[in-house]
Amino acid sequence: MSKPYTKTGDAGTTSLIGGKRVPKYDDRVEAYGTVDELSAFLGVLSDHDGVSAELKQLFSHIQDRLFTLESHFAMDAESEVSKMIPSLTETDLTFVERQIDSMNALLPPLKSFVIPGGEQRASAAHVCRTVCRRAERQAWRLAAQHPVDPVDLKYLNRLSDLFFVLARYFDYQSGHVESCWKPVE
Repeated sequence: MSKPYTKTGDAGTTSLIGGKRVPKYDDRVEAYGTVDELSAFLGVLSDHDGVSAELKQLFSHIQDRLFTLESHFAMDAESEVSKMIPSLTETDLTFVERQIDSMNALLPPLKSFVIPGGEQRASAAHVCRTVCRRAERQAWRLAAQHPVDPVDLKYLNRLSDLFFVLARYFDYQSGHVESCWKPVE
């Protein structure tokens, strides 16, 4: 049985897909690490009581797409392995948009900024949203230095919108009144 540790990262470097070694603070590592963090938080959201089987299936599908995205960011573009990694497509974007639209149609119109919190599933969805936004910022930083598929960037943008709508949906579903920002004058 192989050991789960390699000791190859003890000097502060890690391998990209394809074998190229880079510092652990490399923008590619930050980008795929943040997407990995998002996937982990999505797992936490999925494990909350009251998450329907349908939503669990949706979250599993999204986690699959996030692994694809992580692979894109972790890939040495000059590697032959890059040809074996699947792509995200416009169909993936449309799928997320349909999910957003179907949930959003059930919600009251938004008239103010929503303060994160509320019902536990909603709070977890807000954490997913903020981590997704950070992943998107990391991806744009990466895109300034390395080729990044525009669909990958759009997918993260749509996904953060989905998590926002999910948070509102969970509050609505549970009867929890959203906390809206009312600026103090």
